[in-house]
Formats: sequence, C-alpha cells, structure tokens
Amino acid sequence: MQLEHYISELLYRYSCVTVPEFGSFLTQYRSAQIRDHAFFPPSKAVSFNAQLVSNDGLLIRHIAETEDTSYEKTLIRVKKAVLSWKDTLQQDEKLTLKNIGLLWLNKEGSIQFQPFSEKNYLTDSFGMGSFNSPEITREIMKEEVVMLEERTPLLFTPERRARKRSYLKYAAILLLSLSIGAVGYQSLRMEQQKQQLQIAEQEAQQQLQKTIQQATFFDTTPVDLPSITLKATKKPLYYVVAGAFRIEENAEKKMEELAAKGYKPERIATQYGLHQVAFGSYTNSRDAINFLNKVKPEAPEAWLLISKN
Repeated sequence: MQLEHYISELLYRYSCVTVPEFGSFLTQYRSAQIRDHAFFPPSKAVSFNAQLVSNDGLLIRHIAETEDTSYEKTLIRVKKAVLSWKDTLQQDEKLTLKNIGLLWLNKEGSIQFQPFSEKNYLTDSFGMGSFNSPEITREIMKEEVVMLEERTPLLFTPERRARKRSYLKYAAILLLSLSIGAVGYQSLRMEQQKQQLQIAEQEAQQQLQKTIQQATFFDTTPVDLPSITLKATKKPLYYVVAGAFRIEENAEKKMEELAAKGYKPERIATQYGLHQVAFGSYTNSRDAINFLNKVKPEAPEAWLLISKN
C-alpha cells in the first residue's frame, strides 16, 4: 500500500493527518520569502509529531472511500504498513515518504523528520514558483571604466594625448550612462517584484483569515489543534491543552469542569480567535508529556502547547 500517497493528498486540505499507532504529519502556513536574490511563494511547512498516534479516522476513511473497501479492512492494511515502516526504522534505515519527507531514528530511539521542499501543499499558491533576480552590475561597470583608464597609453604628444583623453572622456560618460540606465532598470524591476510579493502576502493573509472565520465550531466540543512552538529567548512553558473554543463562555465552562475534577486549569492567550484552556502548565517537558499521556484516556482531544513567551 502506497500509504504516503494518501497522506500527501490529505495534506492539501487538512493541517493534521494522523497515521494510527505511528504519528501525525502537521502543516503550518509560511509566508513568502526572498533569499539570495530568489523569490519563494507562500507555502505550508510540514512537520512530524510522534506523540499524536490516536486514530481520528480521517486517513482510514479517505483510503476506504478511494479504494471502495470497508473501514475495518482498510484499518488492518494500514496497521500492516505501519509495522513495515517501524521495522525499517528499527534496522537503522531511513524511511523515505515520497513528496513528504525523510524519517529515521536517532541514538535515543526517537523519530527524526526532514521534510522535502519540492511539494507545496498550500493550494492558494497553485501555479506560483520560485524565480531568481540577477544582481545589479553597477560596481562591475565602474571597475571596467577604471581598468580602461589604466590601460590607456601615455606616450603621446601633448596634442594627441589631449585628443585621446577627450575620446576617453566620452567613452567614460557613455559607460556611466549605460551603468545608470541599467541600475534604474534593475531598481524598477526589484520594486515591481517587491510590490508583487506584498500583494501575494496580503492575499495569503486574507485567505487565512477567511478560512478561520468560515471554520465550524461546536458550542461545547473543543477544537483539536497541532502542537505549536513559539520562538523567543525566555524559558519555555509547556501547557497540556484541554480545548480551544470560539465562544469564551464555553471556555469558562471548561475551566469550571476541570476545577470540579480537581485540576488547576489555566487560560492561555487567545490565538486565531480561539480561547484556549489548559489542564495546567509545566516548566519541564518530561513532566508535561507524562501528564499528557496520563489524561489521554480520559481526554483524547488533549494536546501539548510549547510557549516561549
């Protein structure tokens, strides 16, 4: 079974695709970039989380509907494919998933993941490719003028030397004019590219906001979000999130429910317009993971948020 083919299809439409008993592939929006005179359009960055292994039914249902088979038979075939993947990793071999990335085990036995950059899973960037912009050659032209002056013969009569210098003067003016024209053209082209980049980023941000506003949220059911790592210089906090709610009243009800069960719930800063509620926070990643595994049977929708704010 080409399991990676079905995973790749779902990554275009969903931000989290879980392979039961193996892990989850996550996508996160990445804005357009300019690096080394090259433009890269907006895209989705793919990552892997080996702790999200609970079967949400998304992948199994998609395969069953595509191949017109039963859910149970499809689940058995997926489990066999996962066992084959694990055997490959246990033999210290790298597992290549076409259009997704490369997986292998480190010395501690943890799965490492390196995504492939050839495939862009952001549908809004369909048809947009990267391109290079040539460097401005202004300094090179100035150096050519200097070299031309240095190579000019000096053994002339005063009259002839004056005439040669006159020709050299006109040649230098011509070269400088061409240089200024080339610089102006390149500056205009770079300005146009910058404007196109800004328009592309604005459209991508508008589409992202539109997607969030059109999402459907239930009154009491929390929204399952992938783990997010926020970069900063402060000591990180690890939150075991119980749910994220569009309506703040539902978040307050969740706080009261957790408190009644003996937990010490916390409210987290609002993200994407959602009010997040956590079982609690930890300064040690191992304690947070142990607690997450402990509450998973009771709250399978719980997930880990790493914050460095």
